[in-house]
Amino acid sequence: MAEIEKEKETAEECTHDCSSCGANCSSREGGRTVSQTHESLNEFSRVKKVIGVVSGKGGVGKSIVTSLMAVMFSRKGYKTAILDADITGPSIPKAFGLNQRAMGSEKGIHPVITEGGIEVMSINLLLENAEDPVVWRGPVLAGTVKQFWTDVVWGDIDFMFVDMPPGTGDVPLTVYQSLPIDGIIVVTSPQDLVSMIVGKAVKMAKLMEIPILGIIENMSYFACPDCGKKHYPFGESKIDEVAKHYELDVIAQLPIDPKNAKACDDGKIESIVSDEAKAAADKLETLIH
Repeated sequence: MAEIEKEKETAEECTHDCSSCGANCSSREGGRTVSQTHESLNEFSRVKKVIGVVSGKGGVGKSIVTSLMAVMFSRKGYKTAILDADITGPSIPKAFGLNQRAMGSEKGIHPVITEGGIEVMSINLLLENAEDPVVWRGPVLAGTVKQFWTDVVWGDIDFMFVDMPPGTGDVPLTVYQSLPIDGIIVVTSPQDLVSMIVGKAVKMAKLMEIPILGIIENMSYFACPDCGKKHYPFGESKIDEVAKHYELDVIAQLPIDPKNAKACDDGKIESIVSDEAKAAADKLETLIH
């Protein structure tokens, strides 16, 4: 965290143009800009696959989808991890009931491990108080995300899921440029503006030459617990239409489930049993390989 504090001193003056700047900040490596090379992973770590989870807007359940995919892949026997890149709105530790702080050693920062064995790194695991706001400018946020990759002792990981902040700002750009992303999942909800929002996320990924694995529609419907009939509180799904327009695979349509919401609020997301989430993980597994 000391390096992050140092970067705060110059962050306000950053122009994001490394070619005309002589500052020795974390956006550089060996005199090259991050757009020309990925950041080096911590030397005591090995990560086979890195999957980004993105959304064009907030409030669609991106963090829940990230957590559920990590849980489902862990149940498949894979060693999984979550890098929480949503620095200003971290919610991953809450979903897993993680209250302890991440510790460090001469090797680097050690992630906190959930009851199910998933490794997690989030800014909330470094703050003295989890409710303290992170009021940093873009370059500092981006530098923190890079440190989660370079300074954290991940060990041997089969699948790392990166929970990204919504939109197309500094942090998603940094993740795309600095981490070896194998593919992204676009998370959305069934609303009229969904096509435009998905379009922004898809076009950014294509601009950065990042593979798009598919789209997950969250809060797609609500199934009546008595008769099983599906209801669509946000309107009929447009996922197939949107997926066809952008040539995307539909990974899943996840329902609204009060039991799952309560499990997340209680920090027990690893207790969730969801046929829909399992099917999503099964399809995602085939798309990755």
